[in-house]
Amino acid sequence: MSIFNKLNIIKKQDIPVSLMMDAPIEPVLLTGDAGLSNKITGKHIHRPQLALVGFVEFINYKNVQMFGNTEIYYLESLGQEKRAEAFENVVQFKVPCIVITNNHPVSSEIINLAKSHNVALIHTPYETTKANALLADFLDDQFVERASVHGSFVDVYGVGILLTGRSGIGKSEIALDLVERGHRLVADDIVMVNKKNENTLIGTGTNLVQHFMEIRGVGIIDVRQMFGIRSIRFQKRLEIIVELEEWQKKVEYTRTGLDQEPNSFMGVNIPRVKLPIFAGKNVTVITEVIALDYLLKTYGYDAAEVLSQKLSEQMRKKSQTGFTDERAVNYFQGDSE
Repeated sequence: MSIFNKLNIIKKQDIPVSLMMDAPIEPVLLTGDAGLSNKITGKHIHRPQLALVGFVEFINYKNVQMFGNTEIYYLESLGQEKRAEAFENVVQFKVPCIVITNNHPVSSEIINLAKSHNVALIHTPYETTKANALLADFLDDQFVERASVHGSFVDVYGVGILLTGRSGIGKSEIALDLVERGHRLVADDIVMVNKKNENTLIGTGTNLVQHFMEIRGVGIIDVRQMFGIRSIRFQKRLEIIVELEEWQKKVEYTRTGLDQEPNSFMGVNIPRVKLPIFAGKNVTVITEVIALDYLLKTYGYDAAEVLSQKLSEQMRKKSQTGFTDERAVNYFQGDSE
């Protein structure tokens, strides 16, 4: 069955605040273990400026809160009692955590208030705009849609190709042959496809399998150890899906490439090639050709379109002047090689 017909898409509902320690913002905890088990349920970041002054109707309390220059300077402008009251306007809603940018100093009074409400305070040296961008990308990746696909995922000439097909059709063997020819394995057997944004799918392997492969008749092999570090990569953008299937005489297969239609995969249009295979067919070389043809089309050259235009021009000339096709070389020079 085609992976287009049956796809189980999953998405995280929440993540613990402790995972924020992996965010690329050089985070430093100010409140110890307080609030690390709190759940973040959305990928958006909230700036609680209005909440600090008492207008809390629209505070997004389930999201990460960020204190930049505006919030910190406002708190510093208040007296001790008013400052505590303003800060409690935010933490009373049990927000998961507060990120404080620019390494702004935080008083022990504020830290203790955060601890008492079980809210994690996280320091970052980055200025607010940079911290927001880095953290937004991190959270977007955590809450991304993802699906597990049975297949082999290979980087061929820089093009991410997902080989799919029934079990035993030869996906792993083709991937292994591509690796031997200098291309790189991303994942085999189980491929985790993540929707990075509205137009980008990123594929990777699982933490358990990584770059191990099962080759029928041989057993389990470790591609990284066998072929070296240059034979693998941990993630790659998915750009083409190649569906392998047995050759069937009654099935019409694409011969010109002019009638290809975009195929939606997790809401992203991904080119799909149905590749019929039979004994003796060099699928490895054809996969390389598919990658090279994709690169040509990406840079504006479509061989099928060029040939179609040449045929149309020749038919036009023939209808007007009786022009007929001629050999490619007008004069055969001596060839001593």
